[in-house]
Amino acid sequence: MLLHKSNSLIFFRPQAHNNCGAHFFDSGISAGFPSPAEDFKEQRLSLDRELIKNKEATFFARVSGQSMIGAGLDDNDLLVIDRSLEPAHNKIAVCFLDGEFTVKRLKVNTEGVWLEPENPNYPIIKITEDNDFVIWGIVTNVIKKV
Repeated sequence: MLLHKSNSLIFFRPQAHNNCGAHFFDSGISAGFPSPAEDFKEQRLSLDRELIKNKEATFFARVSGQSMIGAGLDDNDLLVIDRSLEPAHNKIAVCFLDGEFTVKRLKVNTEGVWLEPENPNYPIIKITEDNDFVIWGIVTNVIKKV
């Protein structure tokens, strides 16, 4: 369900589905030599249960742009955002800044708050009292297509 679209993020609310979950093999998958097939056990895995800790406070947003590529957040990646988590120094946060949503790394110290991109082609943003600024949520996971 689409909630909001800005220049840098498109927000979605997760939808719960009953009896969903993909097959999950809890033995690990070898990147070397294959292991015998009888060594694994099959279970069901729900990405909702794995990625969403607080359903009412969790949203998805699709990344648009390249400012966080150094943190592994690429254009079109899907972010899992938890609004119930406390913002803290060095966390990756979705912020509302002067009428736009953005995703950046929080830098907090006694001198103030900065939003730091992880791409040298983008400037660090110092938050001042003149800014309309809210830390909207903390990124907990990123989902990528391969």
